[in-house]
Amino acid sequence: MTTTPTPTPAPASRLRALTQHNLFWPVAVLVVLLLINVPFTPDFFSIKMTDGHLYGSLVSIVLFGSPLILVAVGMTLVIATGGIDLSVGAVVAITGALTCSYISDQADQDSLAGVFLAMGIGLVAAVVCGLWNGFLVARMGIQPIIATLIIMVAGRGVAQLITDGQIITINSEPYKLIGGGYWLTLPFSIFVVAAVVAITVALTRRTALGLLVESVGGNAEASRLVGIRSMRIKIMVYVFCALCAGIAGLMISSNTSAADGNNAGLWIELDAILAVVIGGTSLTGGRFSIGGTVVGALVIQTLTTTIYTIGVPTQTNLVFKAAVVIVVCLLQSPKFRAKVFGARFNSGSGAKGGGTPAATPTDTASTTAAAPKMEVS
Repeated sequence: MTTTPTPTPAPASRLRALTQHNLFWPVAVLVVLLLINVPFTPDFFSIKMTDGHLYGSLVSIVLFGSPLILVAVGMTLVIATGGIDLSVGAVVAITGALTCSYISDQADQDSLAGVFLAMGIGLVAAVVCGLWNGFLVARMGIQPIIATLIIMVAGRGVAQLITDGQIITINSEPYKLIGGGYWLTLPFSIFVVAAVVAITVALTRRTALGLLVESVGGNAEASRLVGIRSMRIKIMVYVFCALCAGIAGLMISSNTSAADGNNAGLWIELDAILAVVIGGTSLTGGRFSIGGTVVGALVIQTLTTTIYTIGVPTQTNLVFKAAVVIVVCLLQSPKFRAKVFGARFNSGSGAKGGGTPAATPTDTASTTAAAPKMEVS
């Protein structure tokens, strides 16, 4: 018996498959943004060891982008169910305010028991906010953008009530480790983010949970009819998103050793949504990509770093950021790529390539003839 060798894909086919991958354009934009910094900062890619700690621009991007990555990962699952969470910024502020307020009242701010209890109080408050959002969306049927807008507005006021409208400063070395400390030469926050991302990927891709989330986002009513508890899934993702925002709040307040109820986490919800969209997750719900979200968050943080590096005026940095985000979203659009680069970048097999080519009459007839018949007794 002879075996027919598998034909080697043509270079054009390999290029088309590469450009159709959901991570190609976000990664490409991330590389371009990193390279733009080199003319302005020649040692941009250099990493130095000082006092047993690694320092450099790349390390700083991951360090300062850690809270955004956490919030964006939680936002990904919410968006995958067809929802949205605008309250994450307020949850960041509430968590940081409660934690720092409790630590500041302690006689010994370096007490591990006191720090852990303060962190527990802050995270419990975040979970309560997530339960409230999930209850309004899943049980009461309120539109997610309206339900989460409640805590977005009221939560910021609650954070300022906790801090009395002041910035609470603390001096706790154990607490500072979370957002500003180092472990094994790297910022400790990187390990926290890596652990959260790894656990999320394991739960959503190694178990049926990810499929359940996608099915609820694709069609919640159909999911309910086949036995999936869509309400529980929605409540769970809002709680998880709030918990991620709470951990991000611990990082931000730990890095500055202060809690600012007015400015902590301000507009982080918008950056998180942009990161999710840049990563390839559709706002209509359904399929999602945790890896794409992480890349999207790094794109947002690298863009912020690049804006300051090249000296873009502060008054126009938001416009500059919006322009870059628009470019990334256009590059991810198959219709836009087809018009600009030609149809060859979007033709091919698979859903990402714009569909499969229609079968010829001969192929259809052959397939029909070869298909087995089903007999019903």
